[in-house]
Amino acid sequence: MPELPEVETTVRGLKSRVLNRTFVDAWTDFPKMVKRPEGFDEFKKGILGKKIENVRRRAKNILIDLSGGKVLLIHQKLTGHLLVGEWKRADGKWRPTGKGPLSDSVNSFIHLIFWLDKGMLALSDLRKFAKVELWDRKELEESKEFKKIGPEPLDESFGFKEFKNILAGKKGKIKQVLMDPNVIAGIGNIYSDEILFRAKVHPLKNVFKLKKGELKEIYKTMKDVLPKAIKLEGESFSDFRKVDGSKGFFDKERKVYRKEGENCPNCGNMIKRIKTGSRSAHFCPSCQKL
Repeated sequence: MPELPEVETTVRGLKSRVLNRTFVDAWTDFPKMVKRPEGFDEFKKGILGKKIENVRRRAKNILIDLSGGKVLLIHQKLTGHLLVGEWKRADGKWRPTGKGPLSDSVNSFIHLIFWLDKGMLALSDLRKFAKVELWDRKELEESKEFKKIGPEPLDESFGFKEFKNILAGKKGKIKQVLMDPNVIAGIGNIYSDEILFRAKVHPLKNVFKLKKGELKEIYKTMKDVLPKAIKLEGESFSDFRKVDGSKGFFDKERKVYRKEGENCPNCGNMIKRIKTGSRSAHFCPSCQKL
């Protein structure tokens, strides 16, 4: 699933390509992707003629601010990613009109297209789990779903004191707590593993057992890893692609995630994978002791 760095990379890519563009048409072969309003025709009616005034992120949600006080919310879920380009329909499939990264097979699962007054915006999603919603801006900001989202880890106001306070009294394993969007926004499987490895904290360690020094290391590495991943434009070992269809470059910085059986880059011992809840955790048992 695209996490904070991948979503932020997408937002920045969209801002440079579709700002001030106007929606003129829309198509889908999977109407269930649109969760709000009910019915694709009603959704389409709500966006046509609307201009894109801003693109921003909240947690893993892409928020496209439209004229008329509307917000187009897109959550890419497991395998979804937004693309900007030109496509034509051929042999029952949407194919890019030119050569380049949009021709990557990962970009071929297009189930939603927006025609803009210049260019096209498409959503490719192999698993078809992505969520698309159209909101009134004020209603979205005041919704129960949005109000319960935790703080943004890269906000300047989110200092170590705030980090320590939100973890105080929390129960559970540190990896699961870091991944809880109601605790901290936007950290998922990839970056929780990478943060904890660099902080030398075992992913199954209970939060209430963490010492102040360990909390400081987690906070410091979080503030280092996430901006670095954004600078490298995300992780593309799986489905994520940038809006031009090309890959991000964080893979060269990935130390443990999905590297079970390989040697730890610090000590040379074998990286292991264990289950925590319904997710996996990758770690070095020598560097990250429980």
